[in-house]
Amino acid sequence: MKNLLQYFPNLNQEQKERFERLPGLYAEWNDKINVVSRKDIENLMERHVIHSLGIAKVLNFRPGTRILDVGTGGGFPGIPLAILFPECQFLLVDSIGKKIKVVNEVAQALGLENVKGQHVRAEQVEGQFHFVVSRAVTRMGNFYPWVKDKFMKQSNHSLKNGILYLKGGELDEELKESKLKRIKTYALSEHFKEEFFETKKVVYIPAQ
Repeated sequence: MKNLLQYFPNLNQEQKERFERLPGLYAEWNDKINVVSRKDIENLMERHVIHSLGIAKVLNFRPGTRILDVGTGGGFPGIPLAILFPECQFLLVDSIGKKIKVVNEVAQALGLENVKGQHVRAEQVEGQFHFVVSRAVTRMGNFYPWVKDKFMKQSNHSLKNGILYLKGGELDEELKESKLKRIKTYALSEHFKEEFFETKKVVYIPAQ
């Protein structure tokens, strides 16, 4: 929690309490349904929670924003973002039903009324969103077609509606191969000091 509060010092008491409960909740659910690797469960705050919140260092979601989290797994980046932005609506989807069970149980335990988990493939999601978030689900050229028709037309942020994608490593070849335009990358090492974040980035792709 110390690092989280260092990077996000303006959390209110309810947000602090929810973040404090995450490691215990995930450890409990991971014993029943393996959604986080054993190694990562011991570093949940750094490798999952703070990593997810890297998106908030790129864009501060305004109240009323609708966000789709594709391939959420056990709820990342969606659940940490939903705690940070309680006035935004989050739909977390995954093609594996047991992972969505964990998402909904964690959201219910925390009283997160702005989160809904759905067992569905991205292409089958109904509705439109300001932003799509995700974390290293597949190569960007594969990912964009899944969500290309999911964006609202009206933008109300400094960034146009689009994708905010957490990725690591060398991305130049993959992004070039995707043939997508106006891509921006943001290095998380500029915001977080831990070694884990040295190669981690947020990739922003506007709706095209």
